[in-house]
Amino acid sequence: MTVEVNKKVPDFSLPATGDKEIGLADLKGKNVVLYFYPKDSTPGCTREGLDFQANLARFKRQNTVVLGVSRDSLNAHENFRSKQGFTFDLLSDKAETLCQLFDVIKMKNMYGKQVRGIERSTFLIDANGKLRQEWRKVKVDGHADEVLTAVKALNKENRK
Repeated sequence: MTVEVNKKVPDFSLPATGDKEIGLADLKGKNVVLYFYPKDSTPGCTREGLDFQANLARFKRQNTVVLGVSRDSLNAHENFRSKQGFTFDLLSDKAETLCQLFDVIKMKNMYGKQVRGIERSTFLIDANGKLRQEWRKVKVDGHADEVLTAVKALNKENRK
């Protein structure tokens, strides 16, 4: 089973940085930006995280939580988070439960070899737990701004 736009996202819960377990049910009443990235401490993933961090106050003003997800261990996440100064949480999906739910595991070419990996993707879930927008095959530059614009539009639509 995978998620679909304009359908409710099944509840999930994963270990997160800061010695927490974060579930979708815990975030009810807030928009959630869930961004999947391939690997901690790699150039593209670092830049993407820094872009979300730079916009974090704006996301918070829009009643929105930002969460990063990869298959890295919590230990790797903690190091990445503290080194980069991220104040949002990173979820560890070692079992690929969430990756499969959002269908982000793809065959990729790495140095001429086919490998299974996370395709950089972002999902916007509204305050009622419904998937409202998805971005697949994300290019890092300008992406966090684009997601913020979508969040603002969603909030405006919900105020009507």
